[in-house]
Amino acid sequence: RFQVVTVMDPDPDVAATVAARAGARATTALADVLDDPRVEVVAICSPHRFHAEQTIAACRAGKRAVLCEKPFALAVADAEAAVAVSRETGVPVMVGTMHTYDAGWQAVLREIAGTPGGPSATLGEAWGIHTIRSSIVLPPNVRMEDFATEVTGRPAGGPAPDFADVDVRAGIVHGGLMGVAIHNLPHVRALLPAGGELVIHEAVALAPFGYHIIATYGECRIEWHCRMYETWKPDWVLEAYGPRLGFTVDFTPSYVQAGSARAAVHSPAGTTVCPVAAVNGYVAEWAALARLADPADGGRLAPETLVADLRFALLVADTAAEFVRKGGGQ
Repeated sequence: RFQVVTVMDPDPDVAATVAARAGARATTALADVLDDPRVEVVAICSPHRFHAEQTIAACRAGKRAVLCEKPFALAVADAEAAVAVSRETGVPVMVGTMHTYDAGWQAVLREIAGTPGGPSATLGEAWGIHTIRSSIVLPPNVRMEDFATEVTGRPAGGPAPDFADVDVRAGIVHGGLMGVAIHNLPHVRALLPAGGELVIHEAVALAPFGYHIIATYGECRIEWHCRMYETWKPDWVLEAYGPRLGFTVDFTPSYVQAGSARAAVHSPAGTTVCPVAAVNGYVAEWAALARLADPADGGRLAPETLVADLRFALLVADTAAEFVRKGGGQ
């Protein structure tokens, strides 16, 4: 469905090496990507702080679609500006939360599609979700990256973080939520009742990298847990429970093409185990991008959803980090 024609990286050696693998042109200038008429879709995989401005530039260039890696931006105002330009230019934008497109998550949504509260009800309101747990235990990213591909130009590792410094701990919690939990924060938001207030009861930075957070949102209790350390077995689970329904989704790890999530829906009538697909959320995400770029398809994402997802992610990350700074996360 796609052919790589131009690769841009600020490091010319990285750009040339990666481009050579795909028989593509290498460049260190974003303008070379945007001015290339062969480039119809732009994938933005830069550091977070560049996402919004590069999305805007790609929309202004009149491309057929833009895939922006998560998070969409580092400020809600920046996301709103990008969405405004997307509307103005007619260039659709999607954010790369690949678990949204994973066949396991989609199967769960199909199983619980008959929302008793009506089409305007959130899943949380419809099913009275009272407990949500997101647990992520992973080897270091470098191990998964090296398993999945050849990495070029990886920066040298810095010193170990000083966990005695409260700002370091707050930064780890914030960075972990915006870099790891961000995969599932849109799903958590969909499960919450409308109009609730987020309260953080515990937020702790875990060594060597991770977080443990207990929160409530209205009547719903949420646990976010992540730890990345020298383990051999990845485990990535999102589960939620209400009085009449529960589900468990066990996602495959990032970077690795290991099929879709394993999902099960629980109810008083029993447990329905959803079929496992051969492809994971990455492949499904790019298939969705192809449909988005096809004028004949007619499918368009609701841009306000992208802003709402970012607003919720920043609310969680900012509130948890502030909790740590005030001495709540020793």
